Amino acid sequence: MESLPHCETLVLEKQGPALHVTINRPDVRNAMSLQMVAELSTVFSQVENDASIRAVVIRGAGGHFCAGGDIKDMAGARGQKPAEGEEDPFYRLNRAFGQMIQQVNESSKVVIAVTEGAVMGGGFGLACVSDVAIAGPTAKFGMPETTLGVIPAQIAPFVVERIGLTQARRLALLGLRVDADEACRLGIVHQVAESEVEIDELLGHAVDRVRQCAPNATAQTKALLHRVGHESMSGLLDSAAEKFAGAIRSDEGSEGTLAFMQKRPASWAKSD
Repeated sequence: MESLPHCETLVLEKQGPALHVTINRPDVRNAMSLQMVAELSTVFSQVENDASIRAVVIRGAGGHFCAGGDIKDMAGARGQKPAEGEEDPFYRLNRAFGQMIQQVNESSKVVIAVTEGAVMGGGFGLACVSDVAIAGPTAKFGMPETTLGVIPAQIAPFVVERIGLTQARRLALLGLRVDADEACRLGIVHQVAESEVEIDELLGHAVDRVRQCAPNATAQTKALLHRVGHESMSGLLDSAAEKFAGAIRSDEGSEGTLAFMQKRPASWAKSD
C-alpha cells in the first residue's frame, strides 16, 4: 500500500506483513458509526490488491473492541422520513453495515481480531468474520438486540456460520452476554489471553504464522473454505483439484517445494 487512507475513526499502522487497524472512538466504547463502516470498507478495498499486506489486525482503543451500533446514527435515521419509493433510512444504515461485514468476511487477507471489553452487536459480528480471534480477560460478547426491541439483522447469518444454529439461537433469542472463556468454548474466539502481555504474544505468533504461509495459497485456501456448503461437493472437489494443480505449477508451488528440499525458509517467510 503506497499510502494509507485518511481515517477519522480508525488508526492505521503497517507492521511487517500486517496492517493494524485500531477502532478509535474510545469515548463511546468504539460504537460503530456510518463513517466507521465506510472507512473500514475503504481500508479493506485498498488492501485487497496489496501484496505487501497479508494480514489485517482489528482491535479497539481504550479497552473495548466495539460496543455495537452508534445511537446517534440511529437517532438521525429515526428523524428522516423516506419519500415515496425511497428506501427507509434504517434499511440503508443497517444494510451498509452488512455489506462491510461481508467484505471483511470475504477478504483474501487473514483477518485477526483482538477482542477486549465490549464486543457487542456489530462488534460481535465483526469478531465472527475474523479468521483468527484472540480474547483478552476483560472481553464480554453478546447479541443484545432483542433486549432493545430490534433484531441482529446483518450479523445473525455470520454468527450461525461461526458457532452453529443451536448456540446462535440461545445467544440471540435470550440476548445473552458471555465471557471470554465461554466465547472460546463456543468457537467465537480461538484463544484467551490472561493479560495484555499474553495478548501481544499470541498476536505476534499469529502474524508470524501468516508470514510462514504463501500469500496466494493462503488466499485460495480461504476462498475454498468459504465455498463449502454452498455448492455440490462433487463440483467443489473438481474445482479444488484444478486449483491444486495450478498451485503446484505456480511460482509459489515451485519455491515451496525447493525450499523444503533445501531445508531453508521459503522466500515469503523472510522477515521484512
